Amino acid sequence: MIAFTAAEIAEITSGRLDADPGITPLSVVTDSREATQGSLYVAKPGEHADGHDFIDAAFAAGAVLALVERPVAGPNGTARPSIVVADAVLAMGALAAEAVRRIRAARAEAGSQLTVVGITGSAGKTTTKDLLAGILATQGNTVAPKGSYNGEVGVPLTVFRAGTDTRYLVIEMGATGIGHIRYLAEMVKPDIGVVLAVGTAHAGEFGGVENIALAKGEMVEGLTAGGTAIINLDDERVAAMRSRTHATVLGFSAEGRPDAQVQALNADTNTGGGPEFDLLLPDGAAPRHVSSRLIGAHHTGNLLAAAAAAWAAGVPGDHIAQSLGNQAAASRWRMERTERPDGVTIINDAYNANPESMRAALRTLADLGRGRRTWAVLGAMLELGNDSIREHTAVGTQVVRLNISRLLVVGREARALYVSAVQEGSWGDECLFAETLDEAYNVLDAELQPGDLVLFKSSNSVGLRHLGDRIALPPAPTPADERSTLL
Repeated sequence: MIAFTAAEIAEITSGRLDADPGITPLSVVTDSREATQGSLYVAKPGEHADGHDFIDAAFAAGAVLALVERPVAGPNGTARPSIVVADAVLAMGALAAEAVRRIRAARAEAGSQLTVVGITGSAGKTTTKDLLAGILATQGNTVAPKGSYNGEVGVPLTVFRAGTDTRYLVIEMGATGIGHIRYLAEMVKPDIGVVLAVGTAHAGEFGGVENIALAKGEMVEGLTAGGTAIINLDDERVAAMRSRTHATVLGFSAEGRPDAQVQALNADTNTGGGPEFDLLLPDGAAPRHVSSRLIGAHHTGNLLAAAAAAWAAGVPGDHIAQSLGNQAAASRWRMERTERPDGVTIINDAYNANPESMRAALRTLADLGRGRRTWAVLGAMLELGNDSIREHTAVGTQVVRLNISRLLVVGREARALYVSAVQEGSWGDECLFAETLDEAYNVLDAELQPGDLVLFKSSNSVGLRHLGDRIALPPAPTPADERSTLL
């Protein structure tokens, strides 16, 4: 982390200093449980809790300074060392922006540079971030988000982990409204901006897909003329963003677009269900073969995006191809595969869901499940607004047409998915509905058989990822099994 004194933090955030001006925090946290010796604790108001209520816990864990929106007294009635600001989250952003500026200046003075890469899109952000960070880490010190830290809090927390020894800073950027990506881009000023796709995730919050396109395009608008915009030419809304940037445009395509400088040639899937292709880069060299350890042909676009961004960052093509072939999924619940000892295979892709990612996951289930009994355990896709019933109905129809053996729909918010599958001709034991996660667990615990392939997919807050984790555990031995072991 870049060192800031309390006095500097107060000046940068336009806050009131109620602490020793020389206090210099060693880290920044927003969760009191993550505080360690020397932490700056940011007491931000949350949806379910107010960080100000946990200041005592943060200081007990070692925090030395708090960023607050109102003064908070300690147990003895004296004020905790703090900086009082109008908005703690905006103050974090201001501090992060200054941290990036200082890192750039320090590296320039040392004759080096910091390369910042921003990644956005309706699907694939975290996977692409992980892939790119894996490539860049072979070339220099790289900082990337933990999990899916991609908002107005997560981006600053990622920045605060960077220091003057950081060569590459990879930033994932999410949004739930117009202006969010612009705010984050202004904070970190990316040199390379990646736009993956414009889907229907959060369509209800945005007010339609076209507004999503406007928001995602803020990434390329925030690039300077010396930057590079990595554009998915297979998505027409993303391809149209070429006119919205002054930066150099580098297009990628998994579908053979002739104007794409980065392409996947001879695309197929390998025996593990991962994308396999010949990677064409704009370096004039012969295509390099890539056989990925990720699961699902839909990851081809993410692999290409990571390759394009790495090439724009100056990584040699041979290193890019080799790294892509070596990497497996790095973040949890993204097509995460578990083989149970009894022969049941679990694919847990329930970190998030939207119509595009749901369709891709189901196609992968059908492809991998040839010759096996397949289960689709599906929950709701949230934040779809007025399109919710229509999109869930379409998924139910797709399950039947892909000949998925068994469908288990979990939760009332996804009931339209169940109804559409029944109407399409799937009924009886082929199509089941469970009100709760526990009901769904009981069905699976009783009915899964060796050789079954099970996909879990839903939006994050539905919680199917945790059901997937429970099912991935080896089944408890029956009394008969215990007797046979003793004998």
